[in-house]
Amino acid sequence: MELQLDLCEDRLTRECAWTDRRSMGDEMRLGRTLAVLVAATLGALAGPVPAQAATVNTTYNVWSWNVAGWKMHRGSTGNGLIPALSNSIRNRSAHFAALNELCWSQYKAVQANLRNSGWPQDVENFSRFEPHNDTACGGEPFGVAIFSKAPLGAANRYALAADGTTETRKLLCAPLSARPHLRFCTTHITPSNEVVNGEKINETQLGQVLTRLEAFHAAGDTVIVGGDFNAQPHYGRMNPWYSTSLTVPNNSGNTGFYRELDDTDSRCVGYGETTVYDGNTEGLCGQGKKIDMIFVRQNKIVGAYDGDSLAISTSCGGACSDHRILIGTVTVSITQ
Repeated sequence: MELQLDLCEDRLTRECAWTDRRSMGDEMRLGRTLAVLVAATLGALAGPVPAQAATVNTTYNVWSWNVAGWKMHRGSTGNGLIPALSNSIRNRSAHFAALNELCWSQYKAVQANLRNSGWPQDVENFSRFEPHNDTACGGEPFGVAIFSKAPLGAANRYALAADGTTETRKLLCAPLSARPHLRFCTTHITPSNEVVNGEKINETQLGQVLTRLEAFHAAGDTVIVGGDFNAQPHYGRMNPWYSTSLTVPNNSGNTGFYRELDDTDSRCVGYGETTVYDGNTEGLCGQGKKIDMIFVRQNKIVGAYDGDSLAISTSCGGACSDHRILIGTVTVSITQ
């Protein structure tokens, strides 16, 4: 909501008649009087100086995972995936969790597991789901989800440009009920490089998500977004995201405002740690590629931040995903 203030100016007309004969003292007193009068008048015309909005600094632990819920699990809720991811959320003291490639039944199972363990503060209001396809999980919805330890407000659900498949990619966000200017989001960008309407579709989707985040910022919000971006940090299509302050051999040419929570990793500064399966060699610094990320606008970050990716659990009758869990800790400034 935008607040508009109409400032009314009083137009003051003062006519003064002075005699030609004055003493020097009279003229000096007159000068001082006029100076005071002008200052007072200008102050009245300018009006009161608006108070700066109060902010609070708070630290959050963020957790994000592409679970390959249909690709590797065929929608199963009984093969070890649900306790593996739910235990990780609890063990990592996550305040926010984002899940990509999740089937509806898996979403409900995670919801029940976290609820029954007492993880959320409000057991009836701590998660949101958004389908990318209504039937892709053996006839049930397939999409993305967010979970929050604190109660959530109304969700924002945005469809991204079509990539020519049966999947409609989305951006899903929700604010905290008690802190409406803090918003947590997740997205899963298409891996397609196809040119649609004159631009590569993955670039289009990245631009659409970024535009939404910047609109939230313009409205006074602090946004934390995690998910599968299907792009490595040093790719040109990520330059509009990463802050201009990040200029290192592994990641340069950036024109944006955001930092990724693992971009200070000493093993690969500016890039971070791989987020995919063992054996992949497509990334920088002699490791697998990094395509999962957690971003925060740099001007909202207070102090140091960090991120890490976790080895893929094998408690699902084998690997639980072809992606690693990505975690991060960040202190952010939030408008109250």
